[in-house]
Amino acid sequence: MNRELFGVFGGIDTFERFRSRDEFDAVLTGSTVTVGIRDEDLGTPGWSATYAGDDGRCLIWGESYVPGDESNAARWLLESYEADGREALQELNGSYLVVLDTGPGGDAFVATDPVRSRECFYTDEPGVRVFGTDTATIARTISDPTLHRDAILEFMHLGVTLGEKTAVTELHRLPLDSRLTPTAVDPLERFVYDPREFDVVDELADRLERALQRRSVLPGRKGVLLSAGYDSRIIPSQLTDIDHSYTVGAPDAAEVRGAKRLAEQYDMGHTAFQPDERYLRADESKVRHSHGIKESLHIHHAGYADEMDVDTMYHGLLCDTFFRGHFAARKTVDVLGKRVPTGRLESDPDPVEVLLKKFGYDAAASRELTDRTSFDADPARFVREAIAAEFDARQWRADTVQNALACCGIANQPSMPFHDHLSDRFLTSFLATDRELIDWHLQTPPEYRTTDTFLRACRRIDADILRHRPPDRPYDTTLFNEIEGFVRRKAPLLTSFEPPWPDRKTLFDRYDLDRRLLGDLEHVHDLPARHKLRLVDLRGWLERWSDVGERPISWLRSPQSAVAQRNRLISADVTDR
Repeated sequence: MNRELFGVFGGIDTFERFRSRDEFDAVLTGSTVTVGIRDEDLGTPGWSATYAGDDGRCLIWGESYVPGDESNAARWLLESYEADGREALQELNGSYLVVLDTGPGGDAFVATDPVRSRECFYTDEPGVRVFGTDTATIARTISDPTLHRDAILEFMHLGVTLGEKTAVTELHRLPLDSRLTPTAVDPLERFVYDPREFDVVDELADRLERALQRRSVLPGRKGVLLSAGYDSRIIPSQLTDIDHSYTVGAPDAAEVRGAKRLAEQYDMGHTAFQPDERYLRADESKVRHSHGIKESLHIHHAGYADEMDVDTMYHGLLCDTFFRGHFAARKTVDVLGKRVPTGRLESDPDPVEVLLKKFGYDAAASRELTDRTSFDADPARFVREAIAAEFDARQWRADTVQNALACCGIANQPSMPFHDHLSDRFLTSFLATDRELIDWHLQTPPEYRTTDTFLRACRRIDADILRHRPPDRPYDTTLFNEIEGFVRRKAPLLTSFEPPWPDRKTLFDRYDLDRRLLGDLEHVHDLPARHKLRLVDLRGWLERWSDVGERPISWLRSPQSAVAQRNRLISADVTDR
């Protein structure tokens, strides 16, 4: 990776058992922690920073903003922590990991931002606690790694590994809103729902303006990943120095035409990347950012990043989740046999069924996957039990089922590789993780976290922001949009709304990806493209760091070949005897 954090709870000699200090731009050695950072933008305002005081050490990796005029966020955090303790972490803003060592007799820990937008992986298997931002690097320190069956099954059926698991039993993730110490993992309480009454529209508008102003300090030539939807357009409406915008899609696609109109409205250049094999190709540069726990499919832009001529990149990822209630359970009405959401909240939702839909679980595809491979679990029962356990684990942070649904969705957001890949290549702003906006999410009752609230706030910032509406949402009302979409699909003389993303099956067939990516697994070629890509991701991630990558092949064999292999082994054993 271009940017990396790696550390140990130990001294420099322990650190150099695993890595050379020459691999990093800076190495900090504290009384308890030694950590290295590789980041060519280290010290840039709003970005990674280090500080070594008289006794303490602090490193911040990623995007960071602090109160006042302090230019070094790491110095501010170390001094504030020594004065105020954990309260200092409440004030640190951005998308980051923190490594802090306050000196002999003090605290030493690694902490996530409140929503774990930056992953930290760790293991104790080498006899010392090793941690870092690249799963493969940490996994290489494990002498005899074993595959985590449940984690792999979750990934294959849901596209995301839930909770703190990884594909390897000895390798773990730091949980949502937590810190890693030499001997424990401690939950923090920065992400706990606390609904209250206030003017949600005015507050959201004000906080969006301040959040974007904070992020305006990021330097250089600036770009934005632009869709024709709601979320990304708020960025160029407030940041007037964005030079160029980028969209993945065919030039004649409705999504691209809409994005181009937005680029013209806000005086930006625009490039549309024609979907080709790069869109789906799960090469090493893409798979490593999936970390073996999430789909690389979400890194839509990966194959085109070399053609993006900017230093800083903005995006609207998770605005729908934090501001528009993506994971909320909403009431539906029957329209000609189709359940259409009304926009109102369901009073007594089934959390498991809601999350299955939100994660995009496909029961038929999962059954077909199970039938064509040697996975040994009933998929419907397995995924329901896994999601139920994960939902229960998040409930202490929420006061209602609706907020617990949001918390569970945020803690297991499948699309995070999108941001991980971007921030490895560019200085990358993550608007939705602004501390003030996270607090808005936590304090706003779920019935007001809606698209209507978000659009009203956006219009208060920019009255002209909906001059060009998203092509599949011609109305302000969700119900009207859903009804028109349904009618267009059913009426013989009307054309359906185009999906915003390229068709995966078409691209899979056009570029012969069955043969090129899964030539040795012909029995899975009839699976949906998304499930085949998960197989490629998992295999690719494992193979890039260890011979453990050869082991899941037995799980991927067809049931018939697995039985034949087992019979051959039994026969050989009998012969030897």
